Amino acid sequence: MSALEIRHVCKDFGTTQVLKDVNIAIDSGEFLILVGPSGCGKSTLMNAIAGLEPVTAGEIHIGGEDITWRTPAERDIAMVFQSYALYPSMTVRGNIAFGLEMRKVPKASREAAVERVADLLQISHLLERKPSQLSGGQRQRVAMGRALAREPQIYLFDEPLSNLDAKLRVEMRTEIKKLHQRLKTTIVYVTHDQIEAMTLADRIAVMRDGRVQQLGTPDEIYNDPVNVFVAGFMGSPSMNFVTATLEGVAGDYRLSIAIPGGEPLSLPWPAERESAGLAERIGQPVLLGLRPEHFSEEDTRLSGQDLGEPFSATVNVVEPTGADILMNVPLGEAEVTVRVGPDCRVVPGEVVRLRVDMRRAVLFDPASESRLA
Repeated sequence: MSALEIRHVCKDFGTTQVLKDVNIAIDSGEFLILVGPSGCGKSTLMNAIAGLEPVTAGEIHIGGEDITWRTPAERDIAMVFQSYALYPSMTVRGNIAFGLEMRKVPKASREAAVERVADLLQISHLLERKPSQLSGGQRQRVAMGRALAREPQIYLFDEPLSNLDAKLRVEMRTEIKKLHQRLKTTIVYVTHDQIEAMTLADRIAVMRDGRVQQLGTPDEIYNDPVNVFVAGFMGSPSMNFVTATLEGVAGDYRLSIAIPGGEPLSLPWPAERESAGLAERIGQPVLLGLRPEHFSEEDTRLSGQDLGEPFSATVNVVEPTGADILMNVPLGEAEVTVRVGPDCRVVPGEVVRLRVDMRRAVLFDPASESRLA
């Protein structure tokens, strides 16, 4: 039985349809992340699960029970908000215990729950402080502690790290991951940050314009995107898209990708990647998708170099990041971002020899933007 089932959920605000036939089911203990750009409907869907927004159509089931029209208090959920929503006049202890007190939990049980979550989140030394005396990260831990003290069926996190600075976001992300691994709780988490989605989730639902574009594991979303939107949204830097033409060739490869431009380039398409019906599109335009890490600097000293297809390009921009180097180079009529190792010593204007791993490339239909291969 699924811990949460969202069945054909729609939500309208007047004449504007914000959620459009959303269907998602997650198992007990699963960490699901709803991700997408601003305005895609992810927060509205979260509010519908929480009971803060009534749905226009469809059903929501928790633990096999239809809770579509139940109040938030009747849904056995706990929510962590973006703004923390702590009571400024209460101590940390009081904030964590407040929800339990409202549910008439005996005092001894409340105190035991507060001590348990404080120890779990390493905030025992902060229990007598007020929220104004805490840092952003400490406030977020208190907000999480208040939710964890309840032990509901499902935890909802609505962009909980968006108010933190970059370093603290990374630290809190790790803490949330550790927490989920220890407790095996069922979590639905909303974010617009695809790095958070990739690092935290068991499964990701990528949303756009009120619809779920793809639901899958981080590996499936990243390496097997179903359309151009998912491919471009997930990943940093994002996937490169190059306009090309599908051609037929003789020999070991039946197909190749012809890239127009100053120096015409033809990249053979691996036979094992040839999907059904792809050969019927010979002569038609395609959109070639290549992630920055699908490129590498050609080096004859390295093994496996023959697995990539070579080409030369003039470097336009060099961006050292410490762990690696990003380069912008022309490929056909497009400019692509290439990720190479930190020892690659290049300067703008220099011609580099690169290889592209076509085994990991993807093809899309330029018209429908759907995946071809």
